[in-house]
Formats: sequence, structure tokens, C-alpha cells
Amino acid sequence: MDGLILLRPLWLAALLPLAGLVGLRLTRLPNAGGWERVMPRDMLRAMQALGHLGGRQPLWMRLLAPLALALLILGLAGPALPRSDAPVLAQADAVVLAVDLSPSVARGAGLDQAKLAAAGLAQALSGRPVGLVLYGGEAFTASAPTLDIATLQTQIGVLDGETMPGKGSRPAAAIGTAAQMLAGLPRADLVLISDGGGVDRQALAEAERLAGQGVRIWALRLTGAAPGAPAAPSDALDRLVRGGAVMAWEDMDALAARLARSGGSARDPVLRALHYRDLGPWLALLALPPLLVMLRRQE
Repeated sequence: MDGLILLRPLWLAALLPLAGLVGLRLTRLPNAGGWERVMPRDMLRAMQALGHLGGRQPLWMRLLAPLALALLILGLAGPALPRSDAPVLAQADAVVLAVDLSPSVARGAGLDQAKLAAAGLAQALSGRPVGLVLYGGEAFTASAPTLDIATLQTQIGVLDGETMPGKGSRPAAAIGTAAQMLAGLPRADLVLISDGGGVDRQALAEAERLAGQGVRIWALRLTGAAPGAPAAPSDALDRLVRGGAVMAWEDMDALAARLARSGGSARDPVLRALHYRDLGPWLALLALPPLLVMLRRQE
């Protein structure tokens, strides 16, 4: 099934000793109190049919206990499917995308690059709340961290050269806006999608302050500058990143893989479980019929 995961996969290790026990149970010799060594086979079968001697149980009876244990183990492993009604936890392991819409980007090929990078990154980060900040001479919040990636991609799709009023490029404003959005989170990431323009002392100070909150700063470098726009220093984005890395805008999938791994490894398992419907208890209930059959025969 699409999206099926295991919430507690380590329980599957218990299937290995269970498989060994099943093998021993299937190969165990008949138990007839030693009479099977001295009594002819036909007589032994006749005595067993009359109920005077025990013998090998039918295969289905010998497999009842292993089947019940296997179902319990699979239930404890926590098979789960994504919930369509999962709550939006904006304050858990969020990623904020800060998209540069200054004239040097918005009036050139960099605009399409920025939109492709932002949309692709948001799609690849499904499972982590993603927020969106747009900036030029100023910055504003387009979307708080959300798991509704479809709505976020719609917002990204309508960006154009007129989205941001005014001129200039102030990544410091974008970083400051992201700092307010991510305040108090135990872990988060900021991804700047920019050509590197406007990096100044204030931007470096804001980056240092945000890193002090435990937020890592990454960057995707845009290359399609508008005609006549001044070129940004080649190391501008490198000076801004904190704990992350600068990558080309085409490498959004590689960046998403790094963000997904780092986020998922430290995520609170309780919060993670809220996004999935645990099928384990229902699977464990299937162990009841074999157990009831075994108990009924013992009465």
C-alpha cells in the first residue's frame, strides 16, 4: 500500500527467533510415550485413533501458537498509513523558504529558477511543515509553516516580477522575519533562494542571531540575473550559511534529501505518530481467534 510505514520496526527482529521455533515445532517427532519405537505403525495409528495414545498434531494446530505470536509482533511493529485528517503541527521541525524577489531576480531568468526551486523543495519535504517568506527591499510572510503543500505551491506558482513592491534586496529583513516565525522551536531550517545580492553586515548579524536560536541556514544559488543587474559577490551566500551549505538551485532534490534525513532522525516520535493511522492494534486483534481455538481445546 502506498505510504505504508512501520512506526516501531525494531519489533520485526522478534520474527527471527519465532521462525526458529516454528522450524523446531514442525520437525518434532511424534510423542507417543515411547510406544512408537516398539509398536507397529498400524497398531500405533489405531491406538491413537481410539484416543489411547497421543501423537503428532495436525499441521494447522501446530501453527496456531506461532501464527498468534507473529500477528502480535507485526502489530507491535506498528504498520501505519498516512492520515488525511492529520493535524498541522506548524511548531515541529519546520523549514522556512526565503525567496528573493528583488529586481535582479524577478526581472530575469532567476524568477523561474526561484519558483522551480521553491516548489520542488516544498514537494520533496512533505512531512515537514514548510513556511514561505518573500523579500526584496522588505520582507513579508506569505505562509506560516504548514503541511498543506498544495496550497503552498499555488502561492509559489503565482509569483511574478510585480509581487514585491519597491526596489532593493535585503536578506537581513528575510532572516529577521524567519527568526520571528521560528522563535521557540527546538529545531528548524531556513533556506535562502537567492542570487546573493544585498548581503551586508546587518544580514550577517541576523544570520548569527538566528543560528544562536538553533536554526540552520542553507542557500540555493540562482544564476539567471536580470539584464544590467550588478553581479553579487560570489561568496555572498557562503558568508550567510550557518550549519548548512550553499548549493545550485538545480540541486534542490539533494538539499531536500539532507533536510529530510536530518529532520526525521530527531523528530519526536509522538508527533510523527500523529500523522499516521496506527494499524498495529487491529492487526494484534487478529491473534485472538488462534488463541481462543487453543484455549477451547484445553478445556
